[in-house]
Amino acid sequence: MEDDGLTRLAVPVGPDDHVRGPYDAPVTLVEYGDFECPFCGIAYPVVKALEKHYGDRLRVVFRSFPLEMHPHTEAASEAAEFAAEAGRFWEMHDALYEHQRALDVRHLLGYARDLGLDPEALEIALRDGTYAGIVAEQKESGEESGIPGTPAFFLNDVLFEEDASFANLSHAIDYLRKHGSIV
Repeated sequence: MEDDGLTRLAVPVGPDDHVRGPYDAPVTLVEYGDFECPFCGIAYPVVKALEKHYGDRLRVVFRSFPLEMHPHTEAASEAAEFAAEAGRFWEMHDALYEHQRALDVRHLLGYARDLGLDPEALEIALRDGTYAGIVAEQKESGEESGIPGTPAFFLNDVLFEEDASFANLSHAIDYLRKHGSIV
């Protein structure tokens, strides 16, 4: 394949990814995010609005990319993986972004309780690093894909390099729906 100069997703969407939307949606948006990143917090309602606007025409994938500068993001990412085991990833994902300024362990345990999950089991998992390997794999896939920071979005495997506004992302999604690819 000829190098087209575009940054492409290095790790394809697979069965271990957190996915909302149909497999056969014409556009897949992969987000690398950090639950404590303020820019990811700004992008969160944009992605929700895109999901609502496009419905079954958009598949959304989330991968954690915890940045070391954020002291609670690793634990938050692990809490999301804990929730995923119970089929509650997206509910925890949403709770974490909706309470982005309260991600210490005490609050994470409360979110687990609110979702009907066992907070004591989460506390043990966090202490033991049970889900740290999964989070590390997701971050590594972002590093392999050459993401510049968070949030980072790929649309149909190509890095979206514009401002992550609803207008910009929806324009790109409409283009992909019409033309099938960026190039």
